[in-house]
Amino acid sequence: MRLVHRAKASHIGSALSIADLLAVLYFSESSISFESPSDPKRDRILLSKGHACTALYSALHLKGLYSVEDLYTYGNDFSVFMNHASHFVPGVEFSTGALGHALSVGCGKALSAKVKKENWHSYVIMSDGELQEGSNWEAFMFASHFQLNNLSVCIDYNNLQSLCSVDETISLSPLKAKLEAFGWNVEELDGHNHHELAAGLASSKLSTKPSALILNTIKGKGVSFMEGSVAWHYNSPTDEQLLAALAEISQG
Repeated sequence: MRLVHRAKASHIGSALSIADLLAVLYFSESSISFESPSDPKRDRILLSKGHACTALYSALHLKGLYSVEDLYTYGNDFSVFMNHASHFVPGVEFSTGALGHALSVGCGKALSAKVKKENWHSYVIMSDGELQEGSNWEAFMFASHFQLNNLSVCIDYNNLQSLCSVDETISLSPLKAKLEAFGWNVEELDGHNHHELAAGLASSKLSTKPSALILNTIKGKGVSFMEGSVAWHYNSPTDEQLLAALAEISQG
C-alpha cells in the first residue's frame, strides 16, 4: 500500500488479491533458499500478472532479499523496482507486464527440470483476464502433452480486469471444465484461506498431471472501500485513503 502511494502508481487492487497466495507460497510451500536465491535446485515462482509486482516485491523484502530503503525506490527513475515485475530485482524469476507470457516460460522451466531429472517445482501466478489470450491455451495443451506434473498454475479469479468484469469482457466459464478437458488436474479454492491454499499447493505437487488452482479472490482484499471495485485496478490512494487502508489492514 505504501509503495503504490509513494510512487503514485496503480494496481493496488490486483496486488491485494494475491497477497495471501504469496504469503503461503514464500513462507510455507515452496523450497527456495533465500540465502542463495539463485540456487539451481530452488522452486521457480513466476508472477505472470506483473502489474501486481508490489505484492511480490514486498514478499521478497520480508524474506530478507533487500532493505526497505531499496524497496522504497519502487517506481523511481533508474530503480530496478519497476512498475511491472523485473528480473533485475533479486528473487524475481522473469520480467512480466505484457500478460500471457509467463505460463509458456513456466512450461519451459518445468520441461527443463523433467529432462534434467531434477525435483524442483514451477509455479505460475496468473490473472483471470489474461486467460483471454490464446498463447495461454497453447501452453495448457503443451503442459498436458508433456505431462508436466511439476507445474502448478495459480489463477487469481477476482473477476475484474482493466475496465469491467471478466464475465462482461470475455467470459471464461466454465473454466474448471475447460482446463480439465485440456488434461489438467484442477481444484477450486478460497484464495484468501491460508489453510486451503497450503493444502491445494501441497496436493498439486502429488498430481500425475499439471495442476491448476482456481483461486476465488476479491480484488482489493482487506480494504473495505477497495474490495470488489474495478476502480482500484488503476487508482492510486490519496494520503487520506492510505491512512484509512492501513488502519483497516492493521485491524485485520
